[in-house]
Amino acid sequence: MDDVECDLSSKLTLGQFLKLASLLDSGAEAKDAVASGAVTVNGDVNERRGRGLVDGDVVAYGARAARVVARDGQGRDQ
Repeated sequence: MDDVECDLSSKLTLGQFLKLASLLDSGAEAKDAVASGAVTVNGDVNERRGRGLVDGDVVAYGARAARVVARDGQGRDQ
């Protein structure tokens, strides 16, 4: 699993993170993968591409997974 450092000062969506973490190459691929139930967040199938993610969330697609890691000073208590 890869840790992907993210700017969490504004909302980070599932669709954005799938591209940022290089789990998928495009927004269209992300849309299709999420809609088909092929993406999980913290082990649960998620079909909302606009779902907001927080520090520590684990997103998986197929055999690949990535964890959201907040940039310095942007942890869960912010």
